[in-house]
This record gives sequence, C-alpha cells and structure tokens, in this order.
Amino acid sequence: MKCKISLISVLVVLFTGCSSGQKDRSVIIIPGPPQDLGWEFETTPFWYDEFDYTGLPDPVKWDYDLGGSGWGNNELQYYTNRIENAKVENGILTITARKENFEEKSYTSTRLVSRKKGDLLYGRVEARAKVPAGRGTWPAIWMLPTDWEYGGWPKSGEIDIMEHVGYDPEVIHMSTHCEAYYWVLNNQKTATRKVPGAITDFQLYRVDWTPFAIKGYINDQHIFTSYNEGTGPAVWPFDKRFHIILNVAVGGSWGGAQGVDDNIFPASMEIDYVRFYKMIPK
Repeated sequence: MKCKISLISVLVVLFTGCSSGQKDRSVIIIPGPPQDLGWEFETTPFWYDEFDYTGLPDPVKWDYDLGGSGWGNNELQYYTNRIENAKVENGILTITARKENFEEKSYTSTRLVSRKKGDLLYGRVEARAKVPAGRGTWPAIWMLPTDWEYGGWPKSGEIDIMEHVGYDPEVIHMSTHCEAYYWVLNNQKTATRKVPGAITDFQLYRVDWTPFAIKGYINDQHIFTSYNEGTGPAVWPFDKRFHIILNVAVGGSWGGAQGVDDNIFPASMEIDYVRFYKMIPK
C-alpha cells in the first residue's frame, strides 16, 4: 500500500498510513515561491560614486577586469586601466572605446568593477547614464556574483540593468540569466524598451532586488520583472552578493552582429552616478 500524503499547508507534508502499518509523524518542508512582503529601500545610499572628482575612477570603490580574451562573447577590445579609456571629469565618468592597436587587439576600452569594494545582497541599484552611438558598440551596466558560490556562469547568475547595442540605437534591454534561463537557451527573462534620447541624453536605469523578484525600471517606469520561483539556485541564484560592472565592449556575438563602423570611434558611455541602497528587512 502506498503512503498517502496530506497537505497541512503549502509548505508542510505529513506522511501517515505507510505500508509498515506504523504512522510516520515526520514533517517535510517543501520549498515554494517566497511571498512579496512589500519590501522598501533606504533613501540614503550606503555605497555610491557621484564622480565629483577628477582623474581615474576612485580606487577605493573600483577595480578593473583587464585583457583581450574575448570575454566569452568574441569581443574585439582589450580592456585597460588607462585614463584614456576611463576618466572622471566635470562630475561624469566617461568610459571610452578607442580604435587603436594595443596588445594585439585593434580596439581598447574599460571594464570597471566594484567587486569586493562595493557588493550588494538585495537592495536598489541605480545608475544615470548616456550610451554611445554607433554600430559595433555594446555598452552595459550589469551585475555578476562576487563569490560564484553556485558555480561558473551562468550557474551563479547575471543581472543586466542596462544593455544596448549600437546598431539599434534607442533600444534598451534588461535581463537576468541563470542555469535554467539564459541566452544560449534563448529563454532568458528579459524585457526590451525603446528609449528616445538614449544616446543623446542621460537616462536613469534601476533594479529593485528582493527575495521575491528582481524588478527593472527606466526613468522610474517599471518594465521588467524576474520572479523567484522558489525551486532552487538553478532558477534563482540571486541570494548571494553581487557587484556592479560598467563597460563598453566592441563587436562581439551581439554587439558586432551587424559589423563595426570604425568611423564612430572614440565612442563613450557617460555615467553621472551609481548608487546602492539597502533593502529594509521585514
């Protein structure tokens, strides 16, 4: 005789009447989606850069990913830590991709990271930025796990706050990637929005990240939600700390899908500020 299962609640199962004839009073917890508790966020950022200084990005807050490996996307640039590629002036951080021969690559740029200098687990992340124009550019404001506790990409997750490809000048993408949902499977959780002025004016890009969901906003308009299904890290690795990345790639599997126009360089993404706000626990 098979065991009969009686649901005490959505989370608890009580097994009785097993074939042994003895009642088994053990309780098994069944994971399920978290509830939306209406989390709010502090109004003062706990980590930020207003770029109110001059020179290279603040080394207390930022580090660099360096090299020209292609970065898993067949990108064409070499990422440097030079002021020619990342400069703060007049209250703005400018990340510039250049057409130049450097370390056997034909382009340079910068990939700026807050890893282990500015990390976040749940909270609000916002950046005010203007993306470059021109076919072949691939700027992004995004987040990766700091500790990779669930394994290599995409198992530990990725959060794309803003992604743009130059051949589609006014279209902005927001996405999350994980083992179960990512671009190689073509099932990533994503949203696309046409943003007039994305390449000529500053826009505010933001995510609100809670145990319930990651919600994306452009200029405070909600456009994207990636829900926690409650079935483990293959679909929700977003319960570990992440850091932010600011970069301008050149070419690559997506950014270079329609080629690279060498007449556009130098091509720059400008960032007015980056701010992290803590989630208020409930």
